[in-house]
Amino acid sequence: MSADRRTRRDERRRRLGQNFLKPDVAGSIVDDAGFRSGELVVEVGAGAGAFTFALARHGVEVVAIEKDPHWAGHLRSEASRRGLDNVRIVCRDLLDFRMPRGRPYRVVGSLPFGATTAVLRHLFDLGASAGAGANGNGLTRADLVVQWEVARKRAATPPTTLLSTTWAPWWCFDVVRRIPASSFRPVPAVDAGVLRVTRRRPPLLPEQMADAYADFVRREWK
Repeated sequence: MSADRRTRRDERRRRLGQNFLKPDVAGSIVDDAGFRSGELVVEVGAGAGAFTFALARHGVEVVAIEKDPHWAGHLRSEASRRGLDNVRIVCRDLLDFRMPRGRPYRVVGSLPFGATTAVLRHLFDLGASAGAGANGNGLTRADLVVQWEVARKRAATPPTTLLSTTWAPWWCFDVVRRIPASSFRPVPAVDAGVLRVTRRRPPLLPEQMADAYADFVRREWK
């Protein structure tokens, strides 16, 4: 491999926070998450496809979001080679992607460590300020790989941050397992964890109160 090609690849990894989970680890996470055939699953940051192809084996309908055109192209070619008609690749920043409407769906993926909060807000914010995220959508559950300390912080009971408090009436956060840094390539500086987020049924507050409740929490947090 040429030095120029290595340099371009490394620059993309740094810019996009690309640390790819080993396929066997991704497969075990999918196996443990209880997916049912025919479910709609949005994959966050598909990368080299470790989650993508594990999900496809479970017979779910996969919408794999990948920002990097190089890896999006690779995934399209590989999905075509494998004859997978239940996988659709979307080359886009997740923050610009409008989540599905009118149908229940789940989310799975390994989040870029540097963009974790932005992605979580895109998925779990409710009310008028949610934009293209989860406002009024059918998201039922998310299984997300995040930094270990982020997983522990988000799953704390009672909530210890403003964001977690604003989400608490509608979402339940749990840490499922710890993932050592050696499970990624390249190896990051810290361990990761699987954060499971499920929609509360019933919610503690009506969704229509999301904006008023968030305003109340922000005022009281000061």
